[in-house]
Amino acid sequence: MQTLAKLQHAVSALCRVAMAAVFFALIAVVTIQITTRTFGLYSPVWTEELSRYLLLYMTAFGIGLSLLSGDLVNVDLLQESVPESLAWWLRLLAAAATAVMGAVMILPAWKFTAIGALQRAPSLRIPMHYVHASILLLAVLLFLFALLRVVGMIAGTEDGRPHFDEEG
Repeated sequence: MQTLAKLQHAVSALCRVAMAAVFFALIAVVTIQITTRTFGLYSPVWTEELSRYLLLYMTAFGIGLSLLSGDLVNVDLLQESVPESLAWWLRLLAAAATAVMGAVMILPAWKFTAIGALQRAPSLRIPMHYVHASILLLAVLLFLFALLRVVGMIAGTEDGRPHFDEEG
């Protein structure tokens, strides 16, 4: 099960690096917007569009990390009020349902991405399948992180609780 932990750590690290890169790009794009507007200059129209697309990718790269850290919407009132053995089963059920939802989203997201090849972004003029791929990436990462949690819980390497600081 060390392999499972290494895989989860590697995918988490990759998502963190990708999120940092996308966040840096977003800061640069928004800085261009703010600077040009502040000084009464023409603000490039592509900055609005690119910032929306970057937010989509931030969400896609962040979905699995949010699942691990407990930052996704989580109604845990019931599991906090029952004995730990039952709470573990509730966390397992929630992780399994999340994995199923991610898996179910993959095929429609793939089709949505393929449709994007027929379109171009209005101002950036890039094929929209690059933008639509963010939804496919989100579905795959949600499925992968939830599946890793389920397998980890069944194998006994994790308890399904949020990892607020998995480095320390």
